[in-house]
Amino acid sequence: MPSHHLPLLLAAYQYKFGRNVEAMCRHFIDDVAVGWDELGTDLLDDAPPALVSALTGGEHWPSRTLDHLITPDGSPPVRMSVTDTTADAQDMQWGYVLHKEGVEVISLLHEDLGPVVSWSTDPRTVFNDHPAAWSSLDPAPTIRASRGRQPQSAVAAAPAKAGTSRPAARR
Repeated sequence: MPSHHLPLLLAAYQYKFGRNVEAMCRHFIDDVAVGWDELGTDLLDDAPPALVSALTGGEHWPSRTLDHLITPDGSPPVRMSVTDTTADAQDMQWGYVLHKEGVEVISLLHEDLGPVVSWSTDPRTVFNDHPAAWSSLDPAPTIRASRGRQPQSAVAAAPAKAGTSRPAARR
């Protein structure tokens, strides 16, 4: 979902990869054998602690790849390639395409293209997760400009408790 993936991708570009989209592409595409299961807080390496806290609430979890898959026939797993014809079979709902100017977010349930979110966008920006809101004809749908600019509710201001589980949403 954009509200989870975009902040991680924006912060990773700005800090971990030093604004180098080629290095980011190598990490996400070239250096993975099969595909990604989950994007984790390791993508926030080198980001300011206040930004990491704003994005994660103090929780930490690793990125996980799909390297240890076992196929039904025992053959080695192959790299996942997402195309218009394979997206449905892979139960893909969102696509993220890295461009020089930003990351294109595609709601695969509605369109084949999506708006491009500039790499300079504040990673604390809160994005709408409704697939229909991500039209290629409109700017990226934000709920509010930044997590840090809105008054925090009592729940949001409370520190993360040990053992609090992350949302079960697919990452």
